[in-house]
Amino acid sequence: MLSCSAEVKEAIASGKPVVALESTIISHGMPYPQNLETALRVEQVIRTEGAVPATCAVIRGVLTAGISVSEMELLAQGGPQIPKASRRDLPFLVASGSQGATTVASTMIIAHLAGIRVFATGGIGGVHRGATATMDISADLQELAQTPVAVVCAGVKSILDIGLTLEYLETFGVPVVGYQTSDFPAFFSRDSGYKVDGRLDTPLEVAKLLQATWGMGSRSGVVIANPVPQPYHQPFEKMEGIIEQALEEASKAGVKGKSVTPFLLTRIEQLSGGDSLKTNVELVCHNALVAAQVALQLSQLS
Repeated sequence: MLSCSAEVKEAIASGKPVVALESTIISHGMPYPQNLETALRVEQVIRTEGAVPATCAVIRGVLTAGISVSEMELLAQGGPQIPKASRRDLPFLVASGSQGATTVASTMIIAHLAGIRVFATGGIGGVHRGATATMDISADLQELAQTPVAVVCAGVKSILDIGLTLEYLETFGVPVVGYQTSDFPAFFSRDSGYKVDGRLDTPLEVAKLLQATWGMGSRSGVVIANPVPQPYHQPFEKMEGIIEQALEEASKAGVKGKSVTPFLLTRIEQLSGGDSLKTNVELVCHNALVAAQVALQLSQLS
């Protein structure tokens, strides 16, 4: 049911730093071929820092940590036709022997099964706007509450209700760390108007926090909120206007469920003149860099 590439298996066995990566960003986050180019670039960023990348996916019904370039290309070319796989979808894909692009939640599951403690992504899912009526809450949050994997991200996707997402994480005891910031980032923007639980400024400090968290028996994940680099920052007010327009269009078009996020990200890219996609690429690469540095320190502590 679980398969690790030879490289990932050897790294885990020898205590080398490994960073998990999701695959939804490949199939659903960007158009081809930019999705493939970005996925390969992110893996190279991790290797340059001295860690081993483990892009996760469901390949022919097998939960896989460390997919090959050809498998990555399969997901990239398949695009939205590749099922988006969260926790509830994994049994169906495994039973049917199908492909699946893993979300934050399912990547955390695969990483934990493989023994990988650090995971880099773009932004986590959360409480959707209007969730008080729709109850639309990402499974990512429950996974963070119960799976001990650190997630380096640029905050939550800014299409979500950031305040309610942070309240949810607090309720379930998930630490939210600001990496070199006291402000909680809003994906495209370096700040959201909300604060983090605590600020840490070095990979070693983050690694010590992870060691302390799990050393005291906590089973939760940890959110490491890492703002997008300043040159690629998009003003929060500008993005809010674009997001509100995209949300209104989605509502009028009757877009619901899993289709909401891909629809919104596509419209936001169009409405921002491509700025959002550039920012998305750069923040994922920056998160991968920080995740690799944290994984290296954690491996040395261990």
